[in-house]
Amino acid sequence: MQLSAYTREFKYNWQLAAPVMLGMLGHTFVSFVDNIMVGQLGTAQLAAVSLGNSFMFVAMSLGIGFSTAITPLIAEADTAKDFKKGKSAFKHGLFLCTIIGILLFLLVYFAKPLMYLMEQPVEVVELAMPYLDLVAISLIPLVIFQAFKQFGDGLSMTKYPMYSTLFGNVINVILNYLLIFGKFGFPELGIVGAAYGTLVSRIIMVWHIWFLLKGKEKSKAFVTHIKIFVLNKLMLKKLLNLGAPSAMQMFFEVAIFTAAIWLSGLLGKNPQAANQIALNLSSMTFMVAMGLSVAAMIRVGNQKGLSAYFELRRIAFSLFLMGTLFAMSFAIIFFVFHNQLPKIYVDYDDAKNLIDNKEVVTIASKLLVAAAIFQISDSIQVLVLGALRGLQDVKIPTAITFISYWLIGFPISWFLGKEEVYGSFGIWLGLLAGLTTAAILLYIRFNYLTKRLILSNN
Repeated sequence: MQLSAYTREFKYNWQLAAPVMLGMLGHTFVSFVDNIMVGQLGTAQLAAVSLGNSFMFVAMSLGIGFSTAITPLIAEADTAKDFKKGKSAFKHGLFLCTIIGILLFLLVYFAKPLMYLMEQPVEVVELAMPYLDLVAISLIPLVIFQAFKQFGDGLSMTKYPMYSTLFGNVINVILNYLLIFGKFGFPELGIVGAAYGTLVSRIIMVWHIWFLLKGKEKSKAFVTHIKIFVLNKLMLKKLLNLGAPSAMQMFFEVAIFTAAIWLSGLLGKNPQAANQIALNLSSMTFMVAMGLSVAAMIRVGNQKGLSAYFELRRIAFSLFLMGTLFAMSFAIIFFVFHNQLPKIYVDYDDAKNLIDNKEVVTIASKLLVAAAIFQISDSIQVLVLGALRGLQDVKIPTAITFISYWLIGFPISWFLGKEEVYGSFGIWLGLLAGLTTAAILLYIRFNYLTKRLILSNN
């Protein structure tokens, strides 16, 4: 097949993926602003927010992962012009996401005492407790919002979730400024003010996305007159069968990066700071791959609804090619500027901490070489995972992600990440090994499934 058969899809792929990327980058930017604001209060407060959010990220990975089950069902129903099936998928998805949001809130709330067992400074834990109470409640509107977002994505209406995310982010930044520092007559609440900002902005995001989707002809009938407690056991089972493995896939990946933070912490504060710099830069470029992964889930789901399996494969490969080209560009940037990029994060004019800052930059620059290499693996694995979700194939990919990250990646990180071996660089070699294994095995799975579908359809 000629290259143009794939490149002609790039424009539509980009139209679907760009709003998702912007919405995700918006989230990343707000956490960046949050850290700057809270950092003005002191290092204990910043550490408390970081500790609280480490609990939140694990819970969020389960909620967000589960909600992705909604998108391929909506995409399939949309192209098959089956409104009844589409509304049922959304209603049952919304019901399950609400239940999961409540369960995740309770899980985080009752897991709080674990912070004392993690040998964290008592001052940090005591600051984190009230912060985590409020942020844990915000899991409920966050997972409900995800149900609406994945529904919008399934209808190829990716820009509306982006609008709501960006609107919520603006509200969050304003409320943080008012409530953290007590501006314009508002009470000065410190990091609890940041938690209130998160909670209120997430509630507003749910209202805003519902309001936008209610106003559009294509989505209005889906999001109004929902009989939420009139449930169908078969649809609940279908969503649970798709959602539970998807949640575990996201959990396995988030957990290995969380483990990398923990392993780098065992090496000392400077390796941990360097790890955070490399992780922050990598997460920015990962948003591009994530946006394309959502586009892959939508477009593969559409073609599955039409039973057009040859087209499905061609479109999926156009997305894989597009993602690889982006990843190669980011890899070149990381490799060429691996010595310069970490300097953005530290103050070389700070004479008191100059030795520490130089060590952080030295370690981070080495980690960016590993990050440059795994750009391609990371991009391919998340793109193929999106395409497999579009095919509603989730169980074997879940086993693949577990084997890749936890039976291959983590042991390598743990062994090579010791101070007497390769230290921080060894931890990232483990991440590279896990992501590369996942990319290869997931691609083999997609290639096998699509060839089988094409043969059985002829």
